[in-house]
Amino acid sequence: MNALLEDLRWRGLIAHSTDPDALAAHLDAGPIKSYIGFDPTAPSIHMGNLVQALLARRLQDAGHQPFMLVGGATGLIGDPKESGERTLNPIETVHAWVERIRSQVERYVSFEGSNAAVMVNNYDWTSQMSVLDFLRDVGKHFPVNRMLAREVVASRLEAGISYTEFSYVLLQSMDFRELYRRYGVTLQTGGSDQWGNLTAGVDLIRRSDQGKAHALATPLLTKADGTKFGKTESGTVWLDPALTSPYAFHQFFLNAEDAMVIDYLKVFSFRSREEIEALEQSRNEAPFKREAQRALADDVTDLVHGVEQRQAAVAAASALFGRGELRELGEDTLQGAAREVGGGDVASGATIVDAMVAAGVVKSNGEARRAISEGGAYLNNEKVTDPELVLGPEHLLHGKHAVVRRGRKTLGIVNVL
Repeated sequence: MNALLEDLRWRGLIAHSTDPDALAAHLDAGPIKSYIGFDPTAPSIHMGNLVQALLARRLQDAGHQPFMLVGGATGLIGDPKESGERTLNPIETVHAWVERIRSQVERYVSFEGSNAAVMVNNYDWTSQMSVLDFLRDVGKHFPVNRMLAREVVASRLEAGISYTEFSYVLLQSMDFRELYRRYGVTLQTGGSDQWGNLTAGVDLIRRSDQGKAHALATPLLTKADGTKFGKTESGTVWLDPALTSPYAFHQFFLNAEDAMVIDYLKVFSFRSREEIEALEQSRNEAPFKREAQRALADDVTDLVHGVEQRQAAVAAASALFGRGELRELGEDTLQGAAREVGGGDVASGATIVDAMVAAGVVKSNGEARRAISEGGAYLNNEKVTDPELVLGPEHLLHGKHAVVRRGRKTLGIVNVL
């Protein structure tokens, strides 16, 4: 077994491969060139995309050359979804998202050295092709009966699917062939939900160029109950800090389930097998310590947002729950925490009772007063004893925020207008 493939299999990163033995031999004879595509159908990439970006890095660390494709052309269409037809975004919006996603993707691979990563945009070659050339050079290699048999297409036939989305597989396959022709790329990776697209590209290279190429798909990550990983009650966990703050990002991984945390470490962390197995033992013997969760949250936040932002997120969590100094937190960190823990607005001159209700830590003025009388109310981690206390300038963080807490864990952040 090829050492890289063996490591990927141990990490649970292989769901499908077109020919495992042939791919192993190909990697052993390498270095090879591989690619992964990211479609700009949103202003940021998410956790599923991160799996692919980190897979590209693992390939690069093993000596192979990664090509990172941002789909300025395919992003104008979007891969078919089982839930229904996508809304087509304006060209200007997609082109703007291309640049945002390019800047996110490039941080996970190195653009230096003998196997330096290469960034490409499929709009560069797709926009130059005429419809007739596309139909003659690409379309003729795709039997319609095989396209209809694709699971996502079959699921949409009764409700209806546009020719635009139906044809998406041709565009992605053409990308693989174009990279094969231009650069000698011979491996495409992606999620298992992309398996039909990946194998279609392999088939196109074989049919049109009599070439040999490979595809490898990773499993879709799930929670213990089988639901999709990377979703919260408030929505998708994005890699853009403006959409998911570093604080919320770190908290998301810190709250990983005991049953799944080791699986997530294998996928998202670059710790060695021995280190992960030691964390697994800790999880089994002393799960209350949550050492695996802390390692996971720290490692992934370091990768996505950097060490400084991770340290700020850890400091924020500590300060919010009374174990650190709130006034040392930066305003961006505090605002990110506010989006995660919740809160509200109060007018200038509001009392602590008003603030507790607005922050959502109590349901009523009476409940707030009871919490204060029982010694369970806090303003910026200081116990409050006077229900008539008015929030003044001395209570405000960065001139406009205040943290209110009931008991040890129920807290919110208010903005004083």
